[in-house]
Amino acid sequence: MRLATELRRLREAAGLNARQAAALLGVSPAQITHIESGLAGVSEKRLRRLASHYACTDDELVDALVAMATYRTNGWWEEYRGLLPTSFLDLSELDHHASFRRDVGILYVPGLLQTEQYARAVFSSRVPELTTEELELRVAHRMARQEVTFPYEAVIHEAALRIRVSDRPASRTQLTRLLELSETDRITLRVIPFDLDGFSRASSTMTYVGGPLPKLDTVVRDAPHGSVFIDSEAQLNAYRTRFRKVEAVSLEPERSRDFIHELAKEL
Repeated sequence: MRLATELRRLREAAGLNARQAAALLGVSPAQITHIESGLAGVSEKRLRRLASHYACTDDELVDALVAMATYRTNGWWEEYRGLLPTSFLDLSELDHHASFRRDVGILYVPGLLQTEQYARAVFSSRVPELTTEELELRVAHRMARQEVTFPYEAVIHEAALRIRVSDRPASRTQLTRLLELSETDRITLRVIPFDLDGFSRASSTMTYVGGPLPKLDTVVRDAPHGSVFIDSEAQLNAYRTRFRKVEAVSLEPERSRDFIHELAKEL
């Protein structure tokens, strides 16, 4: 779908409609429509011809789109296809191709850092309630996503650390887990304490995922009926700024570990 979106953007930037693009490529307008709707794939040869017709001179972008178009390996998440909503699989694939990831958690610990108990409590609170099978599938999928192979930064508000989505022992286990993860090479954790003046960014919860190029980055926001994927260049710039502002008021990683340790002792 992201490939389809980017090809549509290139065509529109060239000032061409689907019929004109089809004529240049020697195909039917329906084929262009299917490609730009994510209903049909596109070969490397055809993609490069389209980029040439669209006067796209960004070779790095074209190469990245070719890599997207020709990637054929099925990931581990395919075993959940038909069992979980498509957005769950999309998140897994997004993580798989990520060059880096940044999370901001205000009310919940980010999913990649949750313990099994924590994740089960979060999914158990869903309305309408999930069946036991649906609940266990979501928990298993979340646990499977937690192999972090990219640089990962998470900024977590004290509210998320203090809210007990389950019970006291589960909260203590979650905090201990965060301390363990904060010592790993790829993960950087920062905390935003309550005792902070002027923090007006309580709506800044986000997941920012790096692509092969900055213009192919993606922001994920939670919505009532699933995840929303944001990829317009203007929006991406806005969310980069949001993350920098949130990060700027957070504690340094070492002080954040001390902070989490003190919270764990209170439990």
